[in-house]
Amino acid sequence: MVEASDYRNAMSLLTTAVNIITTASETGQHGFTASAVCSVTDSPATLLVCMNQSSRSHQYFIENKVLSVNVLSSQHESLSNAFASSQLSAEQRFGLAQWGKLKTGCPVLKDALVSFDCEIEQIQQVGTHSIFICRVVAIQQSSQEESLVYFNRSYHQVNAKEEV
Repeated sequence: MVEASDYRNAMSLLTTAVNIITTASETGQHGFTASAVCSVTDSPATLLVCMNQSSRSHQYFIENKVLSVNVLSSQHESLSNAFASSQLSAEQRFGLAQWGKLKTGCPVLKDALVSFDCEIEQIQQVGTHSIFICRVVAIQQSSQEESLVYFNRSYHQVNAKEEV
């Protein structure tokens, strides 16, 4: 059996996009920073998001059955940290940026690299996390050209115009 610490150390070497996942209802706006997001299929447009069940906003995502995936650009490092912090309230977090809405009413970061507005179609519990299988119902893209990624426990920027 693989030790949890060995697994976490190995996974830190998997470069991932940094995202802020949001939801909203009459209970207010809620969100968290996530790297565990990926495409499932393009027909129908579907992605998945993994969320720790111990997160203080977990129940809101379960109840609301909608979410928005906001893919961060290089300028959003401090916003990513704010949404990962347990020290800030939801109001304080959302007050740090400009937000809009698409079809579901979830907060969409106005200058995100891209935002996927989604309806949660399935929820699977695996260990400590919930996996949300989400149908994409709207997309908003910006003109940002640098992505914020996480690799080896630190942030990095990827520029779309850099040559290899």
